[in-house]
Amino acid sequence: MSKWNLIVDVANCTNCNVCVLACHDEHVGNAFPGYAEEMPKHGHKWINIKAKERGAAPMIDIAFVPVMCQHCDDAPCMEKAENGAISKRADGIVIIDPQKAKGQKQLIDACPYGAIWWNEEKEVPQHWIFDAHLLDDGWKEPRAVTVCATAALRAVKADDAAFKKTIEAEGLQELHPEHGTKPRVWYKNLYRFSKCFIGGSVETEAGGNVDCVKGAHVALNKDGAKLAETFTDAYGDFKFDKLDPDSGDYTLEIAADGHAAKTVSVSLGESVYAGEIRV
Repeated sequence: MSKWNLIVDVANCTNCNVCVLACHDEHVGNAFPGYAEEMPKHGHKWINIKAKERGAAPMIDIAFVPVMCQHCDDAPCMEKAENGAISKRADGIVIIDPQKAKGQKQLIDACPYGAIWWNEEKEVPQHWIFDAHLLDDGWKEPRAVTVCATAALRAVKADDAAFKKTIEAEGLQELHPEHGTKPRVWYKNLYRFSKCFIGGSVETEAGGNVDCVKGAHVALNKDGAKLAETFTDAYGDFKFDKLDPDSGDYTLEIAADGHAAKTVSVSLGESVYAGEIRV
């Protein structure tokens, strides 16, 4: 049985919010019986783009991560729902029935991703329904996907065995694997949001002039073992990414032709710019 999955490429999301606007345009003022009540004009973010800033000036990057209902195969909200208010379709999409779920505010706290919203006026919990109403009407993908100009969102309908190969081939990850919910929304390049980097700039001074050092060899060590190595670019910059936050002490070893080797110690909590390292 083919089932729907969503792939979110964090590296491609620019926080343009067009997917958010498309969701609002589709649901604000529009009720779809059996799928969803109309969405409030203000207060709801069924697609919610979160931001993570890493590093310090001048080495900073920002990642944007769209978070929505994960359409989990082992959805905690289904366990908390009464009267069969939440169901999972054969194609993998989770639906909160707008009639059966009326008054069930407990479902808001049941979602560990914070993806269920309470409609105070209608007294009903709501979520992003993967645009199931459109898919059932012949659409090839959800509206949020069709409007994404950077291909940050991609809908894939495939059987689980085939999609498992996609997960492995593209290095996809769950947003919060610790929740154990078996989500059908997967993230690519999630390290931009969940991991840290150590970076720096290598320079030299001669005759009062400071110059960037291109091609300097930089090694990253921890507990006496070499973890990675790289070379500085034309601006003397280097970066080691995909490191665990709060992972403790590291050592940078810098070697540049014609200059004495230098060692720098770095303690990693969040992403660190080790500064201008003069050799």
